Amino acid sequence: MMMDSPLTMPQMIKRAEMLFSKKEVISRTDKGISRLTYREIAERTRRLASSLEKLGVRRGDKVGTLAWNHHRHLEAYFAIPCSGAVIHTINIRLAPQQISYIINHAEDKVLLLDPDIIPILESCRDEIQGVKAFIIMTDEDTLPETTLSPVYHYEKLIADGDPDYVYPDDIPEQAPAGMCYTSATTGNPKGVVYTHRSIFLHSLALGLADSVALSERDVAMPVVPMFHVNAWGMPFAGAWFGTTQVLPGPNFTPKILIELIEQEKVTFSAGVPTIWLGVLKELETGKYDVSSLRGILCGGAPAPKEMIRRYEQKYQIPFIHGYGMTETSPIVTISKLKSYQEQLPYEERLEIRSKQGLIVPGIEMKVVSAKGEAAWDGREMGELALRGPWIASEYYQDDRSKETFKDGWLYTGDVVTVDGEGFLKIVDRTKDIIKSGGEWISSVDLENALMAHEAVFEAAVVAVPHKKWQERPVACVVLKENASVTEEELLDFLRPQFAKWWLPDKILFLNEIPKTSVGKFLKRALREEVQKVLEAHEGLAAGE
Repeated sequence: MMMDSPLTMPQMIKRAEMLFSKKEVISRTDKGISRLTYREIAERTRRLASSLEKLGVRRGDKVGTLAWNHHRHLEAYFAIPCSGAVIHTINIRLAPQQISYIINHAEDKVLLLDPDIIPILESCRDEIQGVKAFIIMTDEDTLPETTLSPVYHYEKLIADGDPDYVYPDDIPEQAPAGMCYTSATTGNPKGVVYTHRSIFLHSLALGLADSVALSERDVAMPVVPMFHVNAWGMPFAGAWFGTTQVLPGPNFTPKILIELIEQEKVTFSAGVPTIWLGVLKELETGKYDVSSLRGILCGGAPAPKEMIRRYEQKYQIPFIHGYGMTETSPIVTISKLKSYQEQLPYEERLEIRSKQGLIVPGIEMKVVSAKGEAAWDGREMGELALRGPWIASEYYQDDRSKETFKDGWLYTGDVVTVDGEGFLKIVDRTKDIIKSGGEWISSVDLENALMAHEAVFEAAVVAVPHKKWQERPVACVVLKENASVTEEELLDFLRPQFAKWWLPDKILFLNEIPKTSVGKFLKRALREEVQKVLEAHEGLAAGE
C-alpha cells in the first residue's frame, strides 16, 4: 500500500518558494515591467490569503477575478484556492449582462478587478448584490473614483496581510479550487468547476516530454488570457516547476508580444490562431530576434497549415498544435510526431502535425458515429467523447449537463476523424459542419485551404440553407493588407484540393470576421451577416 497523500495546490506554491526563490515572474502592467521572484510572489500570496480571510472569505466561497495576465492575478491564482476558497476567473470580454449572469450564477462573494474593468461592473452593480467587496488591482497609490462599494486597494491589503499565514493542511483533493465559464456562443455561459486534484494532475501533464514539456529551464509567456481556461494551466504548472513566467498584461499588441519574446528570451508561448496570425504579420514587417523560442502552442481552433509552415520554415519556430476546451482543463491532445515519423518528407510531417494530435496520457477518448464507434481510418467522422481525471463530469448547477455528459463521458460536440496512428483531426463542430445532400462538408478544411492562399489573411466558412441540398457552404474572406484576389481565382485555387460539391457557392470579401471573446470565429453572428448579404442578392439566399 502507498501513502494516501492528497493532491492539493498548497504544495505547488510552497515548492516554488522553497526551490526556485531566485526565479522571476516578469509582469507587464500599465506602469511598465515589474520583476518579482518566486520568494516574493509566495509571500505576497500568503498576505493576500490572510487578507481575504479578514474580509470574510471562507472555505468554499467563490472569489471572482476580472483581470489581465499579470503578477497580481498569478498571486490570486494560488492565494484563493490554497486558503480553501474557489478562484473564479471571469472573461472580461463578455457583455456586461453575461458578466453579471456569471457572477450571480457562481455566487461570487468578492471580486478582484483591474481598473479598466470598473466601468463594466459599475454598469451592472445593481444586478450583483451578492458581491460583498471589490478589490482594485492597481499600480497607483490611491484608488480610482468609483461608485462600487465597498472597495479595497489590492496593494494595501498585501501590505496589511500576514506574511506568515499558514495554508490549511486538511483541504480534500476533491474540493473545488477553480471555476471557469464557457464563452457562450449560444445561450448563457456554462460553469465548470476544477478540483485541487484535477489542477494538480493537469499541471503534471503539461510537464510531460510528449506534451508541452514545460520545465524549470523555460521562460514561458502565456498569451492566452488567464481568464480563459486558466491560461491553459500554464501559470499553475509554471510556478510549480519553477519556470520563469512572462505575463504580457493589458492591451498588448503583436509588436509588444514580439518585443517581450526578444527582450526576455521567451522559450515557450501559447495562444489561439488569431494571436499567431497577428504575430506572424508583425514578424514579416520588421527584424526581430525570436531565436529563443523552442516552440509555440496553438489551440482553441484549428491552425491553418500554411501558418504552421511559415513559422517553421521562415522563422524556424516549432509550432505545436493542441486541442482542449473549458470542460477539459483544457489539454487533451498534443500534435507531436512519433519517432519513426520524423524521417518522413516535410510535407507529410506537416500534414500529420496540422492535426490536433495524440491523446495525452491520463485521458481516454472514443469517436461515436451513427453506426457506433468510428473506425480509426482517417476518414470516418464521429463526435469526440472524453473521460479522465481533469475532465468535467457536469456543469455547475445547470440542467444542460444531461445534453453533454452521458454514461461517464463528456460529449464534446466536435466532429473528428482519427487516423491509423491515433492522430485526431477536428473536422468541425457538430453545429457548424455543413450537411449537403446527405454528405458532410468540413468548414475547417475549407477555411485552412483558403488561408493557404497568399492573399488571404483570414477565412471562415458557414452553411446557408438550400432548397435542394439542405445546406451549402459560403466562404467569408479577409484579405491581407494591399492584397488583391477575385472570387473566381480563389475557387480555382480550391478546385484541385476538393470535390466539386465541396466548393463554396459564394465567396464574400469582408473587412473583418466576427470573433468570440477568446478569439475564435463567431459562426452564429457570421451566419446572420452572410444571410443579410445574400438576401440583398435575389435568389442567393434561397439557394437557387
